[in-house]
Amino acid sequence: MTETAKPRHKPGANQLLIDLGPIIVFVVAFNVLNRIPATKDEAVYLSVGIFIAATLAAIGWCRFSRGRIPPVLIVTGVLVTVFGGLTILLHDPSILQIKFTVTFLFYAAAILLSLAIKQNIWKLLFRHVFNLPDRIWNVLALRWALFYIALALLNEVLRHNYNEANGNFDVWLNLRTALTYPAVIGFMLLNIPLVLKHQRDEEEPTPEQPAPSA
Repeated sequence: MTETAKPRHKPGANQLLIDLGPIIVFVVAFNVLNRIPATKDEAVYLSVGIFIAATLAAIGWCRFSRGRIPPVLIVTGVLVTVFGGLTILLHDPSILQIKFTVTFLFYAAAILLSLAIKQNIWKLLFRHVFNLPDRIWNVLALRWALFYIALALLNEVLRHNYNEANGNFDVWLNLRTALTYPAVIGFMLLNIPLVLKHQRDEEEPTPEQPAPSA
């Protein structure tokens, strides 16, 4: 018999803000600082510092308001702190650009490894929201793994064409943000029909929650 997971609770409505808040703060901070003559030269490093602080603040908020930190946010916090810290320490914006590629590949590798050992991490992360057959959990996990690989390749294309060396770090940052997050939301929406079709909860089905992002 196919195993299903019993939904326990639904995530708060502010989870999307917690997940995306730090990157939004980073993008806004950079665009503001990059337009102020006094901070233009150090805009990247100042905004990276703000990015790290915003990410740690999101982690702290989850810990003290909810009593726990989502695993995805822990991974994000580690990667942002390490790559952001190296960016500031070595004064090299390309390190931060690589961080996003590493993040997406990490997500993809974690999903594929979990499938290989038959411990579907996608099910572990979202079984509190959905009650789906294992076959559907595996389909969703594989789809998202391939999608994250595509996002990593997209970031690499953008990184090689727009970087600090050719004076286009701002183009990379804004273009990456404008392409990545709508793509994530769009891909999530494309998967909703599959989720709703196989949802086994007697309550009204809930649309798929935002997937981890960089």
